[in-house]
Amino acid sequence: MVLDFDKLKKIGEKDLSVLPVVVQNIQSKDVLILAYVNEEALQKSQSTGYAVFWSTSRNQLWEKGASSGNRLKLKEVRVNCEQNSLVFLVEPEKNGVCHTIDTNTGQHRPTCYYRKLDGTFI
Repeated sequence: MVLDFDKLKKIGEKDLSVLPVVVQNIQSKDVLILAYVNEEALQKSQSTGYAVFWSTSRNQLWEKGASSGNRLKLKEVRVNCEQNSLVFLVEPEKNGVCHTIDTNTGQHRPTCYYRKLDGTFI
């Protein structure tokens, strides 16, 4: 496992105006993913009712689940006290959320947080 300690530095070097978004299952409270939004992505999320992010690697809007069908129905948006990060409370339309595949089931994983720091899988 190689942790990407330079992620925020890379975003800063691109001079992107984005906020981090913790995406949480509204029912189970599991954290599903950490993503980023710019103003356009946030507005599109609110207007469509589905999670839309800004892809910092592709430098474009990313409509979660547009190709996989693993869309996230936006139920609530929360803002932290410093107004510099968000929480999207969502309802997954399918069981998969992560873009990686569980080799045991052949399905998309239900969360991107499927590994422990010791290298074992949850």
